[in-house]
Amino acid sequence: MERAVEEHDSGRQGTFAAEGTDGCLATGHTPPVEPLEHLVSEEDIRRGERAGAKRSKDPGFLHFFAVLNGGLILTALAIVLFKTPNHFAFGGTSGVSVILSTLFPSLPVGAFMWIINIALVVLGFIFLERKAILWSVFASFALSGYVSLFEMLFPGVSTTSITGDMWLDLCFAVILPAIGSAMVFDIGASTGGTDILAMILKRHSTLEIGRALLLVDIGIVCIAAVLYGPRVGLYCVLGLFAKTLVVDKAIESIHLRKVCTIICKEPLKVETYIVKELNRTATISRGYGAFSGQLVTVIMCVLSRREAVKLRRYAREVDPGCFITIVDSSEIVGKGFRGVN
Repeated sequence: MERAVEEHDSGRQGTFAAEGTDGCLATGHTPPVEPLEHLVSEEDIRRGERAGAKRSKDPGFLHFFAVLNGGLILTALAIVLFKTPNHFAFGGTSGVSVILSTLFPSLPVGAFMWIINIALVVLGFIFLERKAILWSVFASFALSGYVSLFEMLFPGVSTTSITGDMWLDLCFAVILPAIGSAMVFDIGASTGGTDILAMILKRHSTLEIGRALLLVDIGIVCIAAVLYGPRVGLYCVLGLFAKTLVVDKAIESIHLRKVCTIICKEPLKVETYIVKELNRTATISRGYGAFSGQLVTVIMCVLSRREAVKLRRYAREVDPGCFITIVDSSEIVGKGFRGVN
């Protein structure tokens, strides 16, 4: 059996050597396809560079400001419409404010958020550089302002659920802030509040930030269970863990890209389509089939979801028997992709 394997390997190596004039193909140094400039015109190259620059371009201050406020508005709506009437205290400044509003009913949740955020901002200016917390300060005050605004616009919802279904309220109390946080994190900002506390802990202590904040959130949930009963407490436990999962998934969905690997009989057509039609590039390598021992061209590129669908359709048109793998990735760094994802 070992002898048969050796004979197969030696035969395959012979195939590699026969393919290259100097035997360098077996080491992978011979380009399997023509260079880019031989496939496309200079205009195609310039168009691709312009498309890549557009994708990598900083969206600008107005876009940043609009997305930041959009995320904060979604979070504030969730606090006023779904968290407050059901006493959902998942943690963070909103959770503490819900509890304090119950203990001191003369003040609404928004007022306590102002008090807590002002205290955190003062601590931030004492222990951190002003530049480091500038947008966190704005986000803290803006979120408090939006909560107070919505409390005035919807005066009756602080005590009565708008749906009458606690489970439905829990879903929206988790989903809306998750989408809002994902929008804010995507532009490199934060929703303020306990993020300032996390920055202070990171700089001035050896505590693990994630664990410390989780313990604080668990403590808030335990207090909620004592104040509002085990039913609300269990809903808060579900909300706490669901919030973490949904935020992570929401952030991943924003950054999601498709890593496509294609092996087909018409690689040149597929490469040209990627460069000319999708204005993307690809990495081309040479491989061989483990069973057949035949040389193949392997095309690997990273695309958006829409581009991946187009490429898959085209590859199947030129070669119905092509081999395609498409893998999700939310961590893409490099030219043609905006920032460090």
